[in-house]
Amino acid sequence: MSVSNGRAFLAIPGPTTVPDQVLQAMNRPAIDLYSGDHLDLTASLLADLPKLFRTRGHAYIYAANGHGAWEAALTNVLSRGDHILVLDSGRFATGWGEMAEAMGVSVEVLHGDWHSAVDPNKVEERLRADAKGDIKAVLVVQVDTASSVANDIEAIRAAMDAAGHDALLMVDAVASLATMPYQMDAWEVDVTVTGSQKGLMTPPGLGFIAASDKARERRRLNANLVTRYWDWSFRDGNEHYMKYCGTPPEHLLFGLRKALDMLLAEGLDNVVARHQILADAVRAAVARWAEAGALSFNITDPAHRANSVTTVRTKGFQPKALLDYAREKCGVTIGIGIGGLEATAFRIAHMGHVNAPMVLGTLGVIETGLKALEIPHGKGGVEAAIETIAGVVKA
Repeated sequence: MSVSNGRAFLAIPGPTTVPDQVLQAMNRPAIDLYSGDHLDLTASLLADLPKLFRTRGHAYIYAANGHGAWEAALTNVLSRGDHILVLDSGRFATGWGEMAEAMGVSVEVLHGDWHSAVDPNKVEERLRADAKGDIKAVLVVQVDTASSVANDIEAIRAAMDAAGHDALLMVDAVASLATMPYQMDAWEVDVTVTGSQKGLMTPPGLGFIAASDKARERRRLNANLVTRYWDWSFRDGNEHYMKYCGTPPEHLLFGLRKALDMLLAEGLDNVVARHQILADAVRAAVARWAEAGALSFNITDPAHRANSVTTVRTKGFQPKALLDYAREKCGVTIGIGIGGLEATAFRIAHMGHVNAPMVLGTLGVIETGLKALEIPHGKGGVEAAIETIAGVVKA
């Protein structure tokens, strides 16, 4: 027997649920890419994207996923043989570093663990030891979707400043932009990368970069990795096709325009607050379930848990059984563990186009699965989530 018929829920950390309004905006004919409406569309996107990053810097749009944005960032500011420091806190900063290494960059990893955030003191210590300034850039993710850690970018910048180091600060905000506070200029971030498929509520296929003046100067003076497609200088050209290095991904741009309209209409502070409330609700449920010992948070310090995804560790049972039950019996797809956590964790996404019934429904299905499969768990997880939301969202 199954109760999965009906509209399925997607509770994975990317791609996230795309709003109907965004899908409808994409359902239109292609338009001329050389004049009129398309020029206005591009101009409006390049004007509004920096608002999400909270920067006065330049934004760039790529027909690419987040990994493409990684490569774009690396090629525009680095040269072969440059040395960079990667701050490990999960799967994705090291993945970014692996891409750099494949391009001929010397990569050093400041090892952490998958249960805690990057330690700014260790960053400062390492950079102080680099008296010759060999380290050209520091790479870090704000949120790692494998571990579900949230790193303190402001504190990392402060550590770099305390060390008196001139390296570029490069941040992956793929799983954090439009879900958590992000202040690119205030935190003196030089390069930020993100993608369309998470907090920006648009189908996969668009990658974005925001670059500071310092980063753009690095591109101008010394970046021999750059190729035409990723090149910021080329994309700064006057011709419209240069903004995309060819034919624009028109229908994704139509969807992005609607998604940005929705985010800006809600207000970025309200978007972040919504994610905070719903994340707190998820964490309240997981904390209640964890009382029986078979479940636990992957990130030990509550202050370092992301507001976009929660990684839950399992003990004494395979998470696959729970995920299969949720999907096949109830119509909810929950994220698998990745990066070596496949057999010991699952992930609950709560980012993008998400609201209270979506989160409470997902939590209800998980709790139903725990009960049906006789997995030990503390009772009342959903009730704890309801109490959390009701305590903040008043009549």
